[in-house]
Amino acid sequence: MSKRLSLVLGGVRAGKSTYAQQLAEAGERILFVATAEARDDDMTRRIRAHQQARPSAWDTLEEPLDIVGALTPILRRYDTVLLDCLTLWVSNLMLAETEADVPAEARRLLDLYRAGDASWIIVSNEVGLGLIAPTRLGRVYAEELGRVNQMVAAAADEVYFMAAGLPLSLKSRADS
Repeated sequence: MSKRLSLVLGGVRAGKSTYAQQLAEAGERILFVATAEARDDDMTRRIRAHQQARPSAWDTLEEPLDIVGALTPILRRYDTVLLDCLTLWVSNLMLAETEADVPAEARRLLDLYRAGDASWIIVSNEVGLGLIAPTRLGRVYAEELGRVNQMVAAAADEVYFMAAGLPLSLKSRADS
């Protein structure tokens, strides 16, 4: 399998993670990068469900903020990286005590992908299809995530949009 960058987008409960895991199964040495933090009971349950859905042979790296720093020393061990998800990572960066330059962090992430040999599968929500957030923070978040999604989609070899568990190919390697 040749190196490729895949982006899996969609709404809440659209089947993004399940589809991304199916794509990752083509790899042999798989690292799952989890960005979620268990800040309440609901998120704790969701994280546990995601953990149980992953194959036990996969390694997991839980990193809510500094993905590049955490991946850099271990990346060469893997041929496939599944990052789930950009949605929470961008939120974590925006809410961190030190204000992060979200686009700069996304560029660092893409630079790390380009420098390595592993295929990456990145999951993210498409938040721009719903209502406009009533708060300034909500609007800024949607704009930041939208920009990051665009950056990753532009760099990706393939982009899928998930709806009702079905993947729609928005971009394939032949289109890149």
